[in-house]
Amino acid sequence: MFRRTFLSLVVLALAAPSLAAPSSARAEVPAAAEAPKKGARILMVTQSAGFRHGSVTRKEGQLSPAERAITDLGISSGLFRVDCTQDVKNDFTKEKLAGYDIVYFYTTGKLPIDEETLDYFINDWLKQKGHGFIGSHSATDTYNNDKIYYEMIGGTFSGHPWNAGSEITVTVHDPKHPAAKPWGEEFTIKDEIYQFKNFEPKNVRVLMSMNMEKTKMKKPYHVPIAWVKQWGDGRVFYISLGHQEDVWTNPTYMKSVLGGINWILHKEEGDATPNPDLSAQWDAKSKADAEAK
Repeated sequence: MFRRTFLSLVVLALAAPSLAAPSSARAEVPAAAEAPKKGARILMVTQSAGFRHGSVTRKEGQLSPAERAITDLGISSGLFRVDCTQDVKNDFTKEKLAGYDIVYFYTTGKLPIDEETLDYFINDWLKQKGHGFIGSHSATDTYNNDKIYYEMIGGTFSGHPWNAGSEITVTVHDPKHPAAKPWGEEFTIKDEIYQFKNFEPKNVRVLMSMNMEKTKMKKPYHVPIAWVKQWGDGRVFYISLGHQEDVWTNPTYMKSVLGGINWILHKEEGDATPNPDLSAQWDAKSKADAEAK
């Protein structure tokens, strides 16, 4: 059922396209007077057609932790407004996409978006300048067998040897990029960490990677944590962190997401040049670290 944030409640007054929903479907929201009057619009999709994460699970009448975090980020920054949906059949259409600048997925499985609309979204809408896609965590566990989707996002979930609560060390490769800058040069975090298939280093710029040398469980291959890429004239940012609910209350994580949003909107610039040599180096490094344990 589609539940809007309070930002959605002021859409008609702002003469923007609306996502209609019955009043019984509305999540509990603050006063509309706090809504930013200008800025970008984000459609946040948190529908699960596979495993449902706690971070996108709603309690009756409330937004999920991830939805609430992105909604609050829009309020605190004053830069964007958010509509949240778990009903793509009604809310993810060509007509309604026309009212958005960014689509944000925290999803799983094969969503019930018709093929024509999905093709339009990936091959037309997203390739337009000023448009962008953000994926958190299980966005790579979505449309796993759809080549155009995983080529767009950059890779496909292939297991998580590092389960929820595993502590890992992450190295930041591009601390100048607005999506990576908040993390500094290195950090530790507890979360569930994905490994990937269908990952093509020549098509992405890896911003952060797991440092096997400093992580207890070691695997002999590169595990990217975040990357960016151009998709036509549009921009894509993916970060695998976000399984645990407390990640969505981590100020650094939220600054990183805000940096990604600003990069997509051309408010802050960052390099998206693919860096396959780095992936090759870190693949070799991870193998050496695993063998040396």
